[in-house]
Amino acid sequence: MTVNLAMLCDYYELTMGNGYLKTGLSHKNTYFDVFFRRVPDGGGFVITAGLEQFIEYIENLSFGAEDIEYLRGKKIFDSEFLKYLENFKFSGDIYAVPEGTPVFPNEPLMTVRAPVIEAQLIETFALLTLNHQSLIATKANRIVRAAQGRAVLEFGARRAHGASGALNGARAAFIGGCEGTSCTLTGRLYGVPAGGTMAHSWVQMFDSEYDAFKAYCELYPDGAALLADTYNTLKSGVPNAIRAFKEVLIPRGIKNFAIRLDSGDIAYLSKKARKMLDGAGLYECKIIASNALDEYIIRDLITQGAEVDVFGVGERLITSKSEPVFGGVYKLVAVEENGGIVPKIKLSENLGKIPNPHFKKIYRLFDRESGMALADQLCVYDEVIDDGGELTIFDPAATWKTKTLTNFTARELQVPIFKGGRRVYDPPPVAEARACCARQVGLLWDEVKRFENPHLYYVDLSRKLWDIKQRLMRG
Repeated sequence: MTVNLAMLCDYYELTMGNGYLKTGLSHKNTYFDVFFRRVPDGGGFVITAGLEQFIEYIENLSFGAEDIEYLRGKKIFDSEFLKYLENFKFSGDIYAVPEGTPVFPNEPLMTVRAPVIEAQLIETFALLTLNHQSLIATKANRIVRAAQGRAVLEFGARRAHGASGALNGARAAFIGGCEGTSCTLTGRLYGVPAGGTMAHSWVQMFDSEYDAFKAYCELYPDGAALLADTYNTLKSGVPNAIRAFKEVLIPRGIKNFAIRLDSGDIAYLSKKARKMLDGAGLYECKIIASNALDEYIIRDLITQGAEVDVFGVGERLITSKSEPVFGGVYKLVAVEENGGIVPKIKLSENLGKIPNPHFKKIYRLFDRESGMALADQLCVYDEVIDDGGELTIFDPAATWKTKTLTNFTARELQVPIFKGGRRVYDPPPVAEARACCARQVGLLWDEVKRFENPHLYYVDLSRKLWDIKQRLMRG
């Protein structure tokens, strides 16, 4: 059976589409926002990722004969709707924040303008790809920042939530700042540096630990990394690694090698191993640490003086184990009627669940002198921020809190992705998204980057948008 991602949608998207057609609403253009309400792990920001896979999905979106027959067999869909699906092609506009950009609660990562059936049918895939990859990219960025300049590698494929979780999770982790992955397919498809060394079984297959290390160094002399904890890390693993390095690699002038510690007290073992390596004159030898690491354990290891050069992080990264769900939502915010755009709002007794209505722009405001990000402002689509003068911003939840900005620059965050169903944006190579992430995170104040109780980065509303929202809330 051929798997068609067009069918990877919630069933209600199809029943609503059928209903829109039968009730005469299908011709209406709508505006939907993808946004989230809170940052995972109580952090200060999210790294957006997953846009490239969503673009591929839109460009290949169609329904085949088998799909139509399956839906016909449900006996609830009108023949006119099934005919519509047979000829389906996305014809709308999509705007999105480029991958690797830090984003904040309640601002649209993506905006979809399309006839209502089209906009509704892509909801599930938009959410699942942006939610998953943004979650993993954000977790990776936390872990990379905890490592304080030491390399972080993604090691989690075998613990991921399925094949796509491993493949695209490793991609997202690279965008978030990891330097490479153990997932070969991610390397093949996306150009993420893929690599690996050995498992304990390699060591166990040989008559002695030394024979295993010697054979590996002879086979893979450039960048050999020996797993030193199969039997006894300090009594046999490190000494045998030193012997193999000195007998096989050093005579060839090779100094690019490492040992890996995958169990035990990493802080203690790494310090002891470092002394042993230095005592043997192997100052260039790196120490790699793995085994259920996350940002907090890495931070503690560094605080304890662990002599680790590279961290391999697996299950707690690829599953974002501490908070494995990213709560992005897809909400209707406007409808086109009589040649104009009519804002829509969903009300709730929980004020935090009331979205910002209307077709919007996101501006990021930067201090001209330092280059640092000051705040974001959501505006109505036809507003333009003049960064040649003063701008007074205010907290939408506490309007008496104001700040007047001068000497700032304003930059729109969203860019056009599709116009009239045609792609107008070329996704950059994943390495560029990673570089964007590092550059943009560097423009956030340290207080925003705290792991616990980060400073609240302001996402303000323009006065025009705030007034519209208040009017809609009053009914």
